[in-house]
Amino acid sequence: MITFYIWCCDPTHLPIPAEKPGTMRSSLTLAGTLWAFLSLVTAVASSTSYFLPYWLFGSQLGKPVSFSTFRRCNYPVRGEGQSLIMVEECGRYASFNAIPSLAWQMCTVVTGAGCALLLLVALAAVLGCCMEELISRMMGRYMGAAQFVGGLLISSGCALYPLGWNSPEIMQTCGNVSNQFQLGTCQLGWAYYCAGGGAAAAMLICTWLSCFAGRHPKPVMLVENIMRNTNSYAMELDHCLKP
Repeated sequence: MITFYIWCCDPTHLPIPAEKPGTMRSSLTLAGTLWAFLSLVTAVASSTSYFLPYWLFGSQLGKPVSFSTFRRCNYPVRGEGQSLIMVEECGRYASFNAIPSLAWQMCTVVTGAGCALLLLVALAAVLGCCMEELISRMMGRYMGAAQFVGGLLISSGCALYPLGWNSPEIMQTCGNVSNQFQLGTCQLGWAYYCAGGGAAAAMLICTWLSCFAGRHPKPVMLVENIMRNTNSYAMELDHCLKP
């Protein structure tokens, strides 16, 4: 009876079903898998739009010109006879201080930080699809909060971007009539809308799905329940077997 009592009290003696070899366990639920996919899509969309110089379209010297926060395509240089000619190529500004306005400098930093945060969360979410016990229910919610902050930073960058439309470089491209929140002859590009859309999706959809992404932690709770039940059963059995 003593041996049987010890066997019942020790959950390590309970049979544990063996896992099939070669199976890959995920730490995400079905909603978590969708969350990981959308996190990757929004992070890639926002980050790609951040690096592409297609936030603003205009023309200068009869050539199309486009801008982002720290890059531009087609820029004027002085040729022979002090005349201006357009160099048709894309590149970033020579230095951080060469960015046309303070608002665009702030936009570069804020948007870059938001994109980096979304990429980190997306990487962890994708790893959670392949690794067991990586993302718990609480960890998923923390990662959703990080996504909300990242989306908020990118949205703030998009809101700061129109504040730099009064710089001389932008006015030369937009017909010398542009001002803050007034584009003149220029127009917003698709990359600006893509960055804002990715940020909005990360803040609203991904943050909501992250609340249901991780699985409930089970090893500690399972062992405690087994020990509680087996102890109770062993005590009742011992009481019944006493003469």
